[in-house]
Amino acid sequence: MTDTATTTPIPPREEFQESGALTVESITHVQQWNDDLFSLKMTRPASFRFRSGEFVMIGLPKEDGKPLLRAYSMASPAYAEELEFLSIIVQDGPLTSRLQHIQPGDPVYLGKKPTGTLVTDALLPGKRLFMLSTGTGLAPFMSLVRDPEVYAMYDEVIVVHSVRRVADLAYRELLESKLEGDPLLENEDRERMIYVPTVTRESFRNQGRIQTMIDDGRLFEQSKGPQRFVPDEDRVMLCGSMAMIKDHAADLEQRGFTEGSNAKPGQYVIERAFVG
Repeated sequence: MTDTATTTPIPPREEFQESGALTVESITHVQQWNDDLFSLKMTRPASFRFRSGEFVMIGLPKEDGKPLLRAYSMASPAYAEELEFLSIIVQDGPLTSRLQHIQPGDPVYLGKKPTGTLVTDALLPGKRLFMLSTGTGLAPFMSLVRDPEVYAMYDEVIVVHSVRRVADLAYRELLESKLEGDPLLENEDRERMIYVPTVTRESFRNQGRIQTMIDDGRLFEQSKGPQRFVPDEDRVMLCGSMAMIKDHAADLEQRGFTEGSNAKPGQYVIERAFVG
């Protein structure tokens, strides 16, 4: 059941109740990418620690005072002073229909226990790291691609983002600039980052779904390595719709890749919490 009251205001701070599982943080910045897509930044508690690529619960109080929470991947790297999240706007969505109206200074719930499998710990060592994403599935990869530790592990870090419209390419300018101005990345790190955006419903320099680009080789054109997936060398992360994840996971399995986890690292990973 969805909540259609899209104009419900953000409750005042006194209506937020901190607990053993939740803190109350403050919004510091809101970026509206288009009518359907936005990102927000919030204060980060001094005690909050996470691995780049993990997710956490954020939310607002419901009318009955109980927290309304949803899982969001951190788009900020583990070292960042603020926490950043990327979200679509679901007009009838219980949470996003309200979050879209949030402004700097507004309070918001933050969970205390980040977790997830889209982390380098769940992958075996390799030469190239491919991050395949659709829509807001880019978020955890924005965390990872700005983490210097990732570049210490791989020769190339390849971020692939597939969307319907050009306007849906969030963070496009930052990624096209190879993360120019990043405070911690060395120039040699930035040069090893490869950005592959693709659009499915409008004209763009790359057009088509990710699977098509894998099959015809376009996905690998900027890489100095093999022009195909090599299970012994390549590591792959998947984040997007359930259908996208299942289709690409099946394709990788056919190519000889094995799924990894925090308990048993492998050659590719998905976020199990979002797939079910």
